[in-house]
Amino acid sequence: MQEYFYQLADYFTSLLQQEEIYTCSFSAEDSDFVRFNRSAVRQAGTVSQRYLAFDLIRGLRHTGGTVALSGDFALDCDRSAHLIAGLREKLPYLPEDPHLLYATEVHSSEHYGKNQLPEDSTAIVAAILEAGRGRDLVGIYAAGGIYNGFANSFGQRNWFSSYSYNFDWSFYLHSDKAVKTSYAGFVWDPGEFVRKVESASDQLAVLAQPPRTIEPGRYRVYLAPTALAEIIGLLKWGGFGMKDHRTKQTTLLKMIEEGARLHPTVSIRENTREGVAENFQDAGFIKPDLVTLIDKGVLRDCLISPRSAKEYNIPTNGAGDGEMPESLDVAAGDISVNEILRRLDTGVYINNLWYLNYSDRTACRITGMTRFATLWVEKGVIQAPLNVMRFDETIYRMLGENLEGLTKERDLLLDSSTYGARSTSSDRMPGALVKDFTFTL
Repeated sequence: MQEYFYQLADYFTSLLQQEEIYTCSFSAEDSDFVRFNRSAVRQAGTVSQRYLAFDLIRGLRHTGGTVALSGDFALDCDRSAHLIAGLREKLPYLPEDPHLLYATEVHSSEHYGKNQLPEDSTAIVAAILEAGRGRDLVGIYAAGGIYNGFANSFGQRNWFSSYSYNFDWSFYLHSDKAVKTSYAGFVWDPGEFVRKVESASDQLAVLAQPPRTIEPGRYRVYLAPTALAEIIGLLKWGGFGMKDHRTKQTTLLKMIEEGARLHPTVSIRENTREGVAENFQDAGFIKPDLVTLIDKGVLRDCLISPRSAKEYNIPTNGAGDGEMPESLDVAAGDISVNEILRRLDTGVYINNLWYLNYSDRTACRITGMTRFATLWVEKGVIQAPLNVMRFDETIYRMLGENLEGLTKERDLLLDSSTYGARSTSSDRMPGALVKDFTFTL
């Protein structure tokens, strides 16, 4: 597949005319999907697809298009040549792009992820069906290889492959009562999966009890990694990009203008080295292994796309045009997961959040709803499920003055989105123990 892409790239170079330049990005996957409902396999299949995104450049004018690849070299060359001819016709009529920037120095690279997935998923599917025995299990298992490439007319060639699995699933009880969890990674560990199943089963038993409603107010809470990922995930939208910082649209404006800080235990990085996303972007710039966004509570670096680099005359660090993290990593703390209930004492155990949005962007104030298994805890013992509640809190309180600690253990959370293709976005998240967390409804 890699060699095939490189052969196509060489062919594209032969098609260029006069002062034309091209960049192209290759994306592909070979993925198995198994969908479960009521603890039975409802759909199973394999998806193999390859796409090429091409950008034709002359001066400061450029235009792009995408072609699906068949694997037949002659046919793919013909399709690509037709695409390039069409792009060439458009170029004279397009305005110049003052922020166009692409790599001109050749930095070729190859990264081959280790494929530790089983040749077939029979044993994994059997383990999932066994976990669902006597319960209503619903979810989707996705696994396989994801491949990305880059090439340009200067001779740069980059390749990246990774092999991962993601089982996103729930034990459903009734109405809005369910326990949702996931298990993702690179090597399926039967023992770890059993541990997750047992934990979800224990919570499912609690959900069978009559739910409680608590009054609005401030409570001690534990945010499980999936819940914390929702909160940190909202920060990705406008929190860490250079464009948002320079235009003062960032939700972390107080950290820039007022010197606001988070708790000293909070460090957030873009950790490309340990993620599943490729280490280059579609203009040909190489991403560093690590970009420190927040260091011990202090705002540090931004994600800088080539367009922002050109506009503000600063170096790029390989971010995409959206300047959003793709391999977000929140550093671990010093609290053992086994101690969480004791440390929480009396309060709310939150597994999931949803419908998050900003209630005050400038103050980085976030509102949202609890979802699935949210539990009431008294003196370190889970007592009952809680009805749905709305929270309203600032990031400076949740991960600042009111943060009591983060867990030693972290979860690898792979984005389960499959719109067009399996997502390569990932998070590594601890859990968070927070005091005086505000519920409004």
